[in-house]
Amino acid sequence: MPMEKVDIIGGGIAGLALAGTLDPGRFHVTVYEQRTELPAVGTTLAMWPEAQRALSGLGILGAVRNRGAIIKAGALRRPSGEAVLSMEGEGLLGVSRPELLKLLDTAVPGTVHRAIGRVDQLPVKAALTVGADGVNSIVRRDSWGKRSAAKPTPFLAVRGVVPGTPSTQDTGEYWGRGEIFGLAPAAGGSNWYASFRSDLGPDKVDVAEALEVTRKRYANHSPAVRDVLALANTETSLAQRIWTTPPLRTYSRGNVVLVGDAAHAMTPNLGRGACEALIDAVTLGKLLNEHPTDKALAAYNKKRVLRTQLLRLASSAMGGIALAQGAQPWRDALLNQVGRRVTRSRERAGTSK
Repeated sequence: MPMEKVDIIGGGIAGLALAGTLDPGRFHVTVYEQRTELPAVGTTLAMWPEAQRALSGLGILGAVRNRGAIIKAGALRRPSGEAVLSMEGEGLLGVSRPELLKLLDTAVPGTVHRAIGRVDQLPVKAALTVGADGVNSIVRRDSWGKRSAAKPTPFLAVRGVVPGTPSTQDTGEYWGRGEIFGLAPAAGGSNWYASFRSDLGPDKVDVAEALEVTRKRYANHSPAVRDVLALANTETSLAQRIWTTPPLRTYSRGNVVLVGDAAHAMTPNLGRGACEALIDAVTLGKLLNEHPTDKALAAYNKKRVLRTQLLRLASSAMGGIALAQGAQPWRDALLNQVGRRVTRSRERAGTSK
């Protein structure tokens, strides 16, 4: 039986995970990636349980655990640092994007061909072309048309890693007026991120300028926030405009299919983007290994479209709440009420034991 040719456009999380899942005895796989080497800078990604199962299927969950950090608990906080609503951990595993990419790369069989360079036109003659090329996907543009183009949000994302482990009294998200700041433990340090309205960008954002804007923006926040930003530098920080994709009813057209941000780029407020990219890739790979391509794509759409589109909407809604400006007093009053109810519920559960 002849090998089926699969072209994966994009060698990020989704592209590498798919290449690592596809059966090398059935598929001749080429991964197209414009980077000449894996990135050295990146912040921590939270791996939810389902994403951890995908990593297990790739055979690298143990290695990810060894190089990551368990995220146990945190809180929603006021800018001052006062906790409004405590959150218990759900077995989340934090791992830096560079480490995750390195480990995913080790899961890719040696039979997979690597093509380095920017793809401006899709390769031809593949049995299946996979768009794993991110929010500004060329594959999506060519197959779904101009209406599928990504759109910039008003928000900037600035993030990085600094030395030192954060205190449990400081971890969590700080919600201010039209701004959020997050702080969590990472392997060998602290992972931080900030998001707020900004005119910087929308394309390439100067990291040094973004850090300066961020320090000024959060100058009245808690000492923990100010200390982290004082340690942040351009070598271990990233800054970019947040982009999202419009809703899609299907992730496949003919012999073209989308995975990850190319299919459903979402705001980072639920921390699910990388997780869903992994799940997309492993789900699609397993279906292609087990079924003819047309049936595999139909099953992939059934499993992934509704779920990821709902997550995209939920993430956007959460972002609207977290970054509220005029509605901030009502938001904070609601959070206070929820926090009191959660505390009373935990107290009653404790006394009933």
